[in-house]
Amino acid sequence: MTDTIEDLQRQMDAAASALNFEEARRIRDRINLMRGGASATEAAQADTSGLVRQQPGAMGLGTSRQRPVPPPGWKPPPKPDLMTSGRKRK
Repeated sequence: MTDTIEDLQRQMDAAASALNFEEARRIRDRINLMRGGASATEAAQADTSGLVRQQPGAMGLGTSRQRPVPPPGWKPPPKPDLMTSGRKRK
């Protein structure tokens, strides 16, 4: 599979004129990868769908979010005194 950029350009134009826009998008992504320095076989094997599989064990809402890591030596601020909170000064 040694398609050149010109061959892929023709295939992309043919797919777009046949209203097969998903195939045209795949070919466009292959062209962009080849222009970026990838070989034809690497570009053909690359996954350009934009979808990322969920990691095993990370199920549910919010599990894919990164957890913030505090800087070294950081301590949380002291909690307010419950006996003095909620009182107005006179």
